Amino acid sequence: MSNKSRKGYQKTESYNEEIVADLAVHYKQILSLIGEDPNREGLLKTPERVAKAMQYLTHGYDLNASEILKSAMFKEDYSQMVIVKDIEVYSMCEHHMLPFFGKAHIAYIPNGHIVGLSKLPRVVDVFARRLQVQERLTNEIRDCIQDTLKPTGVAVVIECKHMCMSMRGIQKQNSVTTTSAFTGEFNHDKTRSEFMRLITANLS
Repeated sequence: MSNKSRKGYQKTESYNEEIVADLAVHYKQILSLIGEDPNREGLLKTPERVAKAMQYLTHGYDLNASEILKSAMFKEDYSQMVIVKDIEVYSMCEHHMLPFFGKAHIAYIPNGHIVGLSKLPRVVDVFARRLQVQERLTNEIRDCIQDTLKPTGVAVVIECKHMCMSMRGIQKQNSVTTTSAFTGEFNHDKTRSEFMRLITANLS
């Protein structure tokens, strides 16, 4: 565990040191296999740094998205659309273990319960911080909200750039992948169209 304090701010990051040590052994071997010298000065601590980064980037496996939602559910007589848009998404493609990143837009129509707004971005992080494909990520977010809150409808749209397309293979730097998933009321054209209009509107 490392702690850094500066002007009253404390940052805490925790790692499983045993896993860090095991991963570092493999990353050192990878450096050798790609033709690098893992014993040169600039790379001496790289295996440990990468091991810690990988633990952070995949810490979603240790989190329960449903429990996060349940921790801030409130009874409320509100039945109009609730939207949280432009949620930052950072994940890793399970095919090449390269990043993909972008934004998620989430809406739900309450059915007796609302949830603290910060919990929706946290649900995104729980599933994004795993090896993923964007299609499954979209469905997992939708299903978690639907199964936990039981609203009358859920809508999820994710727009991402994939480094596996930009850095290798087809190398198309400007392509964006959009995925969507809907339940309940959002399967009706009118409701879905209102959602799509609102997430693309500039209301500021």
